[in-house]
Amino acid sequence: MEIHGFNKTTLLDYPEYVAATVFTGGCNFRCPFCHNAGLVMEPKRQQLIPEGEVLAHLQKRQGILDGVCITGGEPTLQRDLKDFIKKLKDMGYLVKLDTNGYRPQVLRELLSEEMLDYVAMDIKASREKYALAAGVSNLDLSVIEESVEILKSAGIPYEFRTTVVKGIHDIQEFESIGSWLSGCRAYYLQGFQENENIIALRAGATCFSAFAPKDMESMAEIARKYIDKVILRGVE
Repeated sequence: MEIHGFNKTTLLDYPEYVAATVFTGGCNFRCPFCHNAGLVMEPKRQQLIPEGEVLAHLQKRQGILDGVCITGGEPTLQRDLKDFIKKLKDMGYLVKLDTNGYRPQVLRELLSEEMLDYVAMDIKASREKYALAAGVSNLDLSVIEESVEILKSAGIPYEFRTTVVKGIHDIQEFESIGSWLSGCRAYYLQGFQENENIIALRAGATCFSAFAPKDMESMAEIARKYIDKVILRGVE
């Protein structure tokens, strides 16, 4: 598998567990507010970390680490993803997958073979704004909707999450999103954090910004009409 980043220890990426995080390259979205522009748009120019090196480290950390997070880019684009996960499972690790949900067939296969212990799926925006937020003009929303339903019935812990960005979202939009995700296990609203690697900046566009905490709380309150567990993340 093509690995372009490796965080050897994290207390943040896998809720309630000590984990390592593996970053893959490439993505089928071009979210203008994405902060991993290099991984998404130029994966071949990023450092390549040998899979064997990562696995050797994880072998040594057995009993210390609980799990491994696989993120990106978009991990479901990796041809060897299932084989890599099997190696992690053989070492006794819990596996968390971060995904944009645009390859539901991969998600379904991994779940059916009990390869995943936790899934975090990005919900980029309301249905009406999804193509704008994903940076894909011909986006097939039915594919996203399929992944949402797969996770709702998956039988494992999962979360949906939206990075909230001024310039993409508005407060009332979370009425639509909340209704769409109604009854889901958990929904996180993440504060946007600007950096120099945002895709829109590379294109010379005006930079996005974060909402004020009080606005984020208003969005969460709207979503809570439909979802019991709505939590703000990365909001100060």
